[in-house]
Amino acid sequence: MGAVTPIGIGVEAFWNGICQDQIGFAPITRFDTADYKCKLAAEVKDFAPEKYMDKKAARRMELFCQYAIAAAGEAIADAGLVMEKEDAWRVGCCVGSGTGSLQAVEREYGRLTEKGPSRVGPLFVPLMISNMAAGNVSIAYGLKGKSLNVSTACATGTHSVGEAFRSIQYGEMDVCVAGGTEAAITPMGIAGFSALTALSTSIDPARCSIPFDKDRSGFVMGEGAGIVVLEEMEHAIKRGAHIYAEVLGYGCSSDAYHITSPAEDGSGAARAMLNALEDGGVKPEAITYINAHGTGTHLNDLFETRAIKLAFGEHAGEIKVNSTKSMIGHLLGAAGAVEFITCVKEMQEGFLHRTVGLQESEEELDLDYCKESSRMEIPYALSNSLGFGGHNASLLIGQYSS
Repeated sequence: MGAVTPIGIGVEAFWNGICQDQIGFAPITRFDTADYKCKLAAEVKDFAPEKYMDKKAARRMELFCQYAIAAAGEAIADAGLVMEKEDAWRVGCCVGSGTGSLQAVEREYGRLTEKGPSRVGPLFVPLMISNMAAGNVSIAYGLKGKSLNVSTACATGTHSVGEAFRSIQYGEMDVCVAGGTEAAITPMGIAGFSALTALSTSIDPARCSIPFDKDRSGFVMGEGAGIVVLEEMEHAIKRGAHIYAEVLGYGCSSDAYHITSPAEDGSGAARAMLNALEDGGVKPEAITYINAHGTGTHLNDLFETRAIKLAFGEHAGEIKVNSTKSMIGHLLGAAGAVEFITCVKEMQEGFLHRTVGLQESEEELDLDYCKESSRMEIPYALSNSLGFGGHNASLLIGQYSS
């Protein structure tokens, strides 16, 4: 596993931050926010691309690609994957991004309007387009198998891991480097989400990203990358790989309802969770933990709560539900992948992090949203992601036993 997050670069640093209830929220430093309603974001701190690639390569890729390269390098090293010993045509890549590079769009549009079309950079398009994260990861690490860029807004990271899982099941590859990456803390990114009234306008880092709290007012933009190495079981055992956990099921659905709002009854997200359970052959009453999409917007948290109740009935009250976004904000296309890593670490350590900042929920939000951290055995975890456009995705993860 590999991670670049607002509370730590590298899985160990990230997990230490999670265990310490660390929050990554602070005033935006990338540009002057004087005219913006939103003042806070969860920026990645102290990222130096030259630690993960040579300077020439770094200049030919945007920040979202650099994050992906860094996280993928950590994941591949952690997996002990030696490409010289693998059939490179059987090692694939599925790394998605929700936005691609807004930085490139802003920069080159400025050149276009100020200096004319002839001054737009020749690499503008390959720097901007969202598939370049997968492309650059494949190039950097010699992955010649199936290469995909899933782009389903905030569900991108979860869909990417799920589609990698499905491709391995289908026999298209033995190994896949999979996940999501995003770097959208830019003037257009913040202005655009603010115009949707999706972003929190709080200036208090402790109360800006508060999923399931009655005072929640929107999400906080985060950035980073989460990458995992998925591998066909027998292939992993044969090479003596360390196996953290097993992906058991993958479920998807579409709300077919609204471009930004989830279905009010939660039916779409409920179907994705039930599809994942059916895919993995696990009964709903066996689930004791869900890592929620939990953005901190009024509608998402309410409708996701309804979805959990719809999917699990009375058992919903027995399920622990938390939101990692309470510490790192919303990483958009990277969110689901980083939250997948969180689930795996929680299962490994028998530790459920609390939803930091949560004080009191309103009446209909009556599930156990983990106001406090706890120690417990976690045989299964569900990780949910819901994206603009009505995209719903859920991954079922199980403990691995040899």
